[in-house]
Amino acid sequence: MNNNDGSAVLPQLSLKDIKLTFGGVRALDGVSFDVMAGEIMAIIGPNGAGKTSVINSISGYYHPQAGAIFFEGKKISGLPTHSITRMGISRTFQGITIFDGMTVVDNLMVGRHVHLKHGLLAGGAYYGKARNEEIKNRKVVEEIIDFLEMEPIRKQIAGTLPYGLRKRVDLGRALAMEPRLLLLDEPTAGMNMEEKEDMARFILDIHEEKGTTIVLVEHDMEVVMDIVDKVTVLDFGRKIAEGTTEEIQKDDRVVKAYLGVADN
Repeated sequence: MNNNDGSAVLPQLSLKDIKLTFGGVRALDGVSFDVMAGEIMAIIGPNGAGKTSVINSISGYYHPQAGAIFFEGKKISGLPTHSITRMGISRTFQGITIFDGMTVVDNLMVGRHVHLKHGLLAGGAYYGKARNEEIKNRKVVEEIIDFLEMEPIRKQIAGTLPYGLRKRVDLGRALAMEPRLLLLDEPTAGMNMEEKEDMARFILDIHEEKGTTIVLVEHDMEVVMDIVDKVTVLDFGRKIAEGTTEEIQKDDRVVKAYLGVADN
């Protein structure tokens, strides 16, 4: 892809020949792909294909033994998670990782920690620049609450909420970090149809209104086909296909991986 002046447009995220092993098990075996700024890309594949290992490698929870990961031209593989987060990457997890004993507002405020400049003592005093910073961060949180339609539950204890709303709080906390790249690990897992439709709508709204690049791992193919621009397919730690949703649906390798059809 090129700019209007003919110069090449670099991918926002680039994985190059990533290899990740745990003991004798190879979770990722030479995985490479690019994500352009503003894209929604899905990573799909059967259970155990290595999808979450990719997300964990990008976000710094895993450190691949070989290959490299670049974000906006800077190598991030090997960096600690907090450094990667501060560079503009946030994520959600397969399981819900919110603080059950805190309110929805306070959970989202936790997501603002990467933007805090004043220390514990200054924040505790709630005076001067620290007070202004608190007001600014709360304004961002209130905007997210409105964006994700959580006003009725804003003061509720997160652990008392239904599953679908807790997943929404988890998404809100990731948004509170104001990411340029958002990683979503099975965002609709365990949801009923209405909750899935709401989550898919919010993902599209994040992409369209905030311009956020999104990489998601998802098992629900209806969700994938409805919202993504590009699909990367993994099987046994290897990339077996990549393309548009239409191309992926017609790819024999993908059909075999999902249905277990043996070669003749």
